[in-house]
Amino acid sequence: MDTTYAVPTDRFARCVAASKRMRWDLETDVIRGRRLDRADKFLPDGLTLAGRLDFLAPSERIYFSQVQGRTYANMFGLVERYIGAKVLELSRDHWLGDQVALEALIRFGDEEVKHQALFRRVEALAAEVMPPGYGFAWNPNEVAAAVLSKSSWAVLALTLHIELFTQSHYRESIREDSGLSELYQDVFMFHWKEECQHATVDELEWRRLDAGTSASARDKAVDELIELLGAVDGIVQGQAAADSDYFAATCGRQLRGPEMDSVRQTLLEAYRHQYILSGARHRHFASTLAELTTGAQLARIYDTVTDLAPACALAAA
Repeated sequence: MDTTYAVPTDRFARCVAASKRMRWDLETDVIRGRRLDRADKFLPDGLTLAGRLDFLAPSERIYFSQVQGRTYANMFGLVERYIGAKVLELSRDHWLGDQVALEALIRFGDEEVKHQALFRRVEALAAEVMPPGYGFAWNPNEVAAAVLSKSSWAVLALTLHIELFTQSHYRESIREDSGLSELYQDVFMFHWKEECQHATVDELEWRRLDAGTSASARDKAVDELIELLGAVDGIVQGQAAADSDYFAATCGRQLRGPEMDSVRQTLLEAYRHQYILSGARHRHFASTLAELTTGAQLARIYDTVTDLAPACALAAA
């Protein structure tokens, strides 16, 4: 690490203060004895892209949002396994150093464990009211081990990308849709409250590590970030296929061939937007990434994202 790097204690202190102020309890504050209602949407159309499927009846579009909403909660439960582990690993660098930074990271890790419990609870609530046959086969420990095998620079880049898109999804879509399940809105409102300071800590730690990273190591880390984005896309493709089959089997009618093709394609595009593109195009992520990479390195990342959605290139953000 670069010994000239100065830990920004004041910014970590603000994260600690926010953590104390926003602290919530899963059952008392969020769930409050409520259950999910199959009459409500779980995710807004801006995230699900349900508006593209004009052959679906209104009730079928609601169900389409519920299938995606269930996966949305499970995806966050999945990635927070590796995030919690990485945060605790990074805290070691502050054990005998800045104790405010250490507290911020410990609180971050504690909150990520709580978020995993939150999303396990959401999955249980969804299973109570949705038809059997849904599958989310990704093993959190196996996924976490694969992510954590990469450099901390690449892992923190991916993490900031995730923390930022969770915030924009809530502020720009979930919070603004009056037709959503109140319980689902509350789940992501409370999640958002703590993700705000998490994103700050991610960026501070990413910049700290970057300060001590050689040019060659950074170039390798960029390749690892590209590999991680590709791995996320692999999960997205697999889950979109599984959710398409589940929706078709449980929506209450037989989908014709072209309808099934449209459902599959829409789910894939929705998931790529939700879990990759909306974070990659986030202005703060894009600007931070540009500061920490060369033009050639940034172009390699842009090319990866553009391959997933040519019309949604990072450079247009």
